[in-house]
Amino acid sequence: MSKPVYEPVVIEGCDTIIKLFRYRVRQLGKKVAMREKNFGIWESFTWEEYGKKAREIGMGLISLGLKRGDVCSILSENNKEWLYTDMGILGSGGVTSGVYTTDSSNQLQYLVSDSNTRFLFVENEEQLDKYLEVRDKLPDVKKVIVFNPEGLHEFQDDNVIMIEDLYDLGRAYEKEHPECWDREIDKSDPEDLMILIYTSGTTGPPKGAMISHRNCMFQIETFDKVTELSDRDEQLSFLPLCHILERLVTILIPLKSCGTINFVEGSDTVPENIRELSPTIFIAVPRIWEKFYSAIQLQVKDATRFGKWFYHLAVGIGEKAADYKIRRESIPVGLSMIYWVTKKLILNNILRMMGLDRLRWAATGAAPISPDLIRWYLAMGVEMFEAYGQTECTAVASTNPIGDAKLGTVGKAIPGTEMQTSEEGEILIKGPSVFLGYYNQPEKTKETVVDGWLHTGDVGIRDEEGYITITDRLKDIIITAGGKNISPSEIENQLKFSPYITDAVVIGDRKKYLTCLIMIDQENVEKYAQDHNIPYTNFASLCKAEEVVDLIWGETVKVNKKFARVEQIKKIRLIDQLLTAEDDELTPTMKLKRKFVNKKYEELIASMY
Repeated sequence: MSKPVYEPVVIEGCDTIIKLFRYRVRQLGKKVAMREKNFGIWESFTWEEYGKKAREIGMGLISLGLKRGDVCSILSENNKEWLYTDMGILGSGGVTSGVYTTDSSNQLQYLVSDSNTRFLFVENEEQLDKYLEVRDKLPDVKKVIVFNPEGLHEFQDDNVIMIEDLYDLGRAYEKEHPECWDREIDKSDPEDLMILIYTSGTTGPPKGAMISHRNCMFQIETFDKVTELSDRDEQLSFLPLCHILERLVTILIPLKSCGTINFVEGSDTVPENIRELSPTIFIAVPRIWEKFYSAIQLQVKDATRFGKWFYHLAVGIGEKAADYKIRRESIPVGLSMIYWVTKKLILNNILRMMGLDRLRWAATGAAPISPDLIRWYLAMGVEMFEAYGQTECTAVASTNPIGDAKLGTVGKAIPGTEMQTSEEGEILIKGPSVFLGYYNQPEKTKETVVDGWLHTGDVGIRDEEGYITITDRLKDIIITAGGKNISPSEIENQLKFSPYITDAVVIGDRKKYLTCLIMIDQENVEKYAQDHNIPYTNFASLCKAEEVVDLIWGETVKVNKKFARVEQIKKIRLIDQLLTAEDDELTPTMKLKRKFVNKKYEELIASMY
């Protein structure tokens, strides 16, 4: 069958992202588009500045020889230059591809080669060094542009220039060709390849997912329909911009909402920056929400008996109110009044401590989350909902409607999108958000998109109201030696609800019983060890302490009670090393690579059988 044809989405008379960007720059001018913290002070940057810098970069690239369709890669943490560069690339007819800053030089080489990158943007000296290590294997890169020149003032290389040099080239080129910027933007078409998003590579080498202007225009128009965006919205940018979810949130949604983006200083300052800014909307992966929850539980343990009593009383009242919401029923007047008072006196103070007191709504996605965790946030008064999608459908395919969510589901298909399940239970998606295919991999594309239906690889069920529950990844379903099919993610999510557990991998495929590898929450377990005089010297010794193992086993036993006998964990082992996105066990969005973990910890797993 032929590929489905969809009408382009038009917003403010624009049918591509870069045309909409140009419109917003002209419309909003002096309005603040973004903020960045420098030397302890939040600096504001206007849409006018955003447009000027993007134009200079775009014209500079054309002066250096960029042709329409050329790929440019960006290797940087989130910052204003990332956004300037992205729009500059798109305005000059190029294609943007992001590279994770945690990637090694060899990974950089693969991504730059696979995407046929012509121009590479790097943040600083550290990232430039990765390119220099493999430059001989990247002859097609015409120029490398560095955002931050610190430490490079004496550096000379014909192939490397600083961003200020590119701005100068752009200004000079524009003087000679004043119509070029608008002319190139006018050439943009809804079906043009706009960005490459490389998959995390949990099942092999990363593949470049091709996302078009139409894909992105559809998403931001639909996102507004389901969440009601506002030009007063304040958002925080902290997940890697290489990831489709953060790309949607940080770069694309503000083109529709006209809201303001705030860049965190670093991954370790996220809690502090949130408290400083109190965003109005917040979209994050489950691990972030779990960290907020764990931090509060840690503080409650340190509270006075009176403080603990007040906290549990308030949360208990909140949970009663949340249960009515979960059942999609009206909260009784009496309870509603008590809950209002409780929020004013107690719960809002806790939210203020976290920087979540101004939230209009919050969303979680990109990985499974425990329903109990969402229930806790609802009890706190945070209007949280779960959404579902993947790179290949431009981030979002389904979401729980605000005020009409079904706990434990990922909601209903967003307007304009169809979702159904195959005979095997696999979730299939069709609609304007489905990507163009994998870059230079037509066979992989044919396997993934069949008759217009995107095969997600996720297993789920769809109820009579259209709400979808994801049970697991198709490839992750465990079949025990007794022939029982088990979804490990449900068990893992319950374990991660414990403040002492950061991650878990359930083992048991073709085994007689289930076991589990567990990664502890360092901060909370260290606090437990100090409070109970448990000696340890480092993280590894902490994981080996008998009392810590007993603590984690106790948490496992609590979870076991929620499952049938065949689904219960019989033995556990603690991973005795701290894992970060630089480690092969984790994707850059902090998801454990199940197959890699199974292989690396083969002996540890064998010890449980």
